Amino acid sequence: MRYINNRAHFTIAEIQKEFKISRSTAIRDINEIQSLGFPLTTELGRGGGYHVLQNQYLPAARFTPEELKAIFISFIASKNSQLPYLHNRRSITEKLIGIASQAQQDELLELNHILLFENTNPAHPQLLELDDAAPPELNQLISLAVRDRHLRVKYELIPGWPQLLDVYLLHIFNSNAQWLVEAYEFETDEFRYLPVDMLRDSEISEQEMKCSEQEIRIKKRLRAQDANLVVKLDATGIQRFKRLHPPGIILSFTGMFQSSGIFQVQLDVSDGEALAYYADWLLFLGKGVQFERIPDELRLILEERLTSLREL
Repeated sequence: MRYINNRAHFTIAEIQKEFKISRSTAIRDINEIQSLGFPLTTELGRGGGYHVLQNQYLPAARFTPEELKAIFISFIASKNSQLPYLHNRRSITEKLIGIASQAQQDELLELNHILLFENTNPAHPQLLELDDAAPPELNQLISLAVRDRHLRVKYELIPGWPQLLDVYLLHIFNSNAQWLVEAYEFETDEFRYLPVDMLRDSEISEQEMKCSEQEIRIKKRLRAQDANLVVKLDATGIQRFKRLHPPGIILSFTGMFQSSGIFQVQLDVSDGEALAYYADWLLFLGKGVQFERIPDELRLILEERLTSLREL
C-alpha cells in the first residue's frame, strides 16, 4: 500500500517485478487494496495501468527516536565521504531537526559532539575535512545509469586527449577515497575501472549493444574463475585490506567474526607497474598472507623485495 501511495501511476508488470509475484497474485492484491477503499483508477491500452488519486488514506510517515538517530548518524559519518547530491545535505538536515521534539533535538545535537569519525579535527571541525564535492560527473552518471546502463563516455586519461568509449556500466563505487566506474568496454571486450574524475560528457549510447547484459555478467564470472592470484588472509590482513586495497577486489570471509578471508584477481603479468604495486600491497597486508595461486612474475618481485629487506 505504501508502494502504491508513493506513486501517481504504476503497472501490473512493475508490481510483479518489485514484489517478485505472479500476474494473478498482483491483480488479486490490487483488487483487495481497492476493496479497502484505496482510490485507484485504471487505464487500458498501451501505456495504461493504474492511476492513484490524491488521498490521505495512509497516515503520514513518522520517524521513531531511534530512526531519527540512525539517519542523523549516517549524515555525520558521511560528512567527508564526497557523496553525490551533497548540496541537499543542509536542507535535509534542517527538515529532520524540524520534525524532532525538543528532547530529540537535544539528543541529536549531543550526538554530534560525542561521535567522531575519520578525517575530522575535534578541536577545529572546519579544518582537515575533505571537500564535500564529489567529482562533477558523478551525479550525471548516476542519473543516466538508473535509466540505461549502456553509455557513451569521454575518458580523458591525459588532459586534452579524450577517448570515446562505448561501455556497459556495472557499478559505481568508492574505493580508497576515489570514485570509480566498473564498466565493460564493448570495443576491447574488457572490464575496466574508470576514475569518475576522468570522465566527461556522459550520455546514453545510441549504438546497439553487441551483447546482452546477461552475456556480460557471464563473461565477468568466467574471467573471475581464471584468476591467477588467489590469496588467503588472517584477521590482521583483513583489517589492513579494509584500510587499503586496489579497486574492484571483493574479499570473501571464510571464518567466523571475519577472522579469515580470501580474494582472487586476474593480473596482467605484462604490466610491470601493476605487478610492482601488488607486490608492495601484499607485503603491507602482513605475515598472515597465504598464496593459493600466484603468477611467477609477481613471485619474483616479492622475492626481490624480501631479499632487499633482509639485506637492510
